[in-house]
Amino acid sequence: MKQEYFVVVLAHSLRGRLRRVQIPHTAIYAVLILALLGCFSAFGIIASYARMALKVANYNALRREADSLRTRYQALLANVNQQERQLASLEIYAREVNIAYGIKKSLEGPRDISHEGKLIPTFSESLQDYDYLRQARTLDLASKQSHRLTRLNGMPDIWPVEGRLMGPFGLRTDPFSGEGAFHRGVDISAPTGTPIRATADGVVIFSSMSSGFGRLVVVDHGEGVETWYAHMSRFQAQAGNNVHRGDIIGYVGSSGRTTAPHLHYEVHLRGNPVNPYPFLEKARVFTPPAQTALF
Repeated sequence: MKQEYFVVVLAHSLRGRLRRVQIPHTAIYAVLILALLGCFSAFGIIASYARMALKVANYNALRREADSLRTRYQALLANVNQQERQLASLEIYAREVNIAYGIKKSLEGPRDISHEGKLIPTFSESLQDYDYLRQARTLDLASKQSHRLTRLNGMPDIWPVEGRLMGPFGLRTDPFSGEGAFHRGVDISAPTGTPIRATADGVVIFSSMSSGFGRLVVVDHGEGVETWYAHMSRFQAQAGNNVHRGDIIGYVGSSGRTTAPHLHYEVHLRGNPVNPYPFLEKARVFTPPAQTALF
């Protein structure tokens, strides 16, 4: 059977020669099919690219929204922490004023006192009240002096380690994730093995490994004041030890989540971390005596 074909006539513009080209039907159909497949392929590629571009745009929008929410969350967290620290400071101040100057007496009884009889005290009762008030005044002065000395010894007023202040308190960039994070203390750079000293009198309530902090020591100074010492290389104080200002409680290291040897130092008031910088600003570098020991 003779194959059907198309005839294409080509004419030369100058010489006038004619040339006939026979193109089989199958070749034309093959070219059309290939062209159709190419169109479908191009359409698929364009559609895939459009979907990918849409997904990327949505991802970027979600990422910007997440960054915005993270920034707002950090701002709110900083605001809440600041309010909690202010509340804790006010509570401590109110308690100090109450202890130093407050005299609370509760007067209870019936509202109608017409049937209570004679209200004027006798001479002997007046003498007893006078003796009581004089003793109370003496005890109050002694209590104020004792409380003042206790508060002076219980406030962090020395540098915990001889080193350089590096990491500030507050919002900063996390060195591991690269995202914003709230730094609850300050970092003091010092060589491994540098002695770490208690900044005030107190009792060690924690001395163990802690996630992120590494080897951590927490000292309770009373009146809601605590100091935290993290990333130690080894411990010197154990939980339950009574420590005095300047006693060695451990040594600088790089345990836990850290990039270099340093001391992470925190000051807590009523369970809330506060900026240790005001304490360090007025503090002095401790000069150890001939011997220091834990009791």
